Amino acid sequence: MVLMRESGLRWRFPLFLSVVAVLLILSIRGDNSVSGQNWGLLSAEIVAAALAFLYWDFEKSTASSREIADIAVLGAIAAVGRVPFAVLPNVQPTTFIVIISGFVFGPRAGFMTGSTAAIVANLFLGQGPWTPWQMFAWGLAGATAGVLKSFYPRIGRRAMVIFHIAWGYLFGWIMNLWFWTAFIYPLNWQSFLAAYAASFWFDTFHALGNAVFYLLFGAGFTRILTRFRRKLEASYLPETPAQQKNKAQGDM
Repeated sequence: MVLMRESGLRWRFPLFLSVVAVLLILSIRGDNSVSGQNWGLLSAEIVAAALAFLYWDFEKSTASSREIADIAVLGAIAAVGRVPFAVLPNVQPTTFIVIISGFVFGPRAGFMTGSTAAIVANLFLGQGPWTPWQMFAWGLAGATAGVLKSFYPRIGRRAMVIFHIAWGYLFGWIMNLWFWTAFIYPLNWQSFLAAYAASFWFDTFHALGNAVFYLLFGAGFTRILTRFRRKLEASYLPETPAQQKNKAQGDM
């Protein structure tokens, strides 16, 4: 039995993300019923609330101290791996490490690894209003990898490459949403499409980098993390007849 319980997250996580998506869509109107404030500010507040909820959910989980330590180490590795590649346009191993972490350890651990990697890396590269969005985007990458594993435990290498490529674009699209709401005026379909088109090549570099990192290191990194995960597992052997007899005598 794996110490980290994922059953509750399987329905709470998608449900909460659906609520966040609905709030973001409703808030795009100037006369929205959610709030009359600036949409960029409101969307940032919603993302911050999502992060707070997910961190609270992790705090209330049954994660052991060893699991928390593993998440911290993986988050630090993903963050440090980003720093040397900062000079390259969107090419870094962070997304690859986060995805494999979530794939091996599960959605909750994947989310925590991704969000931790973002905030730690920005201690070196610079914090700002983009940090919560990066935490949310990388956290989603790790969480969806864990969900993918629960549905397709024997997923093949080609499908994992496609998944890494997809998250190269998805991460960029989430960050584009922050850029669009924070710096573009007016907010309409024309400015929306222009902002996303401008990032196409950066997102492509990110996607290709993810694929290359997985093809080069994916199998080995997955095996290493799987060994660590097995150390966090506990199994219970059934009691022998002699043990049951001794237990019954002790209760008398």
